[in-house]
Amino acid sequence: MAADQVRVRRAEERDMEAIDRLLRQVLMIHHGGRPDLFKSDVKKYTDEQLLEILRDDRRPVFVAADSRDRVLGYAFCKFIQHENDNILTDIKTLYIDDLCVDEQARGQKTGTLLYEHVLKFARENKCYNVTLNVWACNEQAFRFYEKCGLKLQKAGMEMILQ
Repeated sequence: MAADQVRVRRAEERDMEAIDRLLRQVLMIHHGGRPDLFKSDVKKYTDEQLLEILRDDRRPVFVAADSRDRVLGYAFCKFIQHENDNILTDIKTLYIDDLCVDEQARGQKTGTLLYEHVLKFARENKCYNVTLNVWACNEQAFRFYEKCGLKLQKAGMEMILQ
């Protein structure tokens, strides 16, 4: 599928089944890399939770869909702002909570289209920056985000005690 035949739009209730399928793909990547942290046989969101997210303008979800409107990827986002915080400035951030491209559609610029759409949306909403977290075990995602121009902002570290 050529990238010019893919369009990015706000996710709708009718996309829930496809989003669930992609959420499972992400879960399995994380479970494969960190089975000590991630379960393998669950849904990230119940149908009710996902529906609530899709209806919440503070947590926009975008999907990339092909010419037949099949969902090839998604980007879950969330506005974050620390108003009147003691140490943080009052900037508005668009946080990418989750970005996934269907494993069958990877390498075809769908992720780049989604990411560029998120950047445009963030600019239109007067955000200072776009941020995200990526698990160390997901090297493919880390490389993709670096190619998109993202820079390391902070690192989470751990020591496993068992």
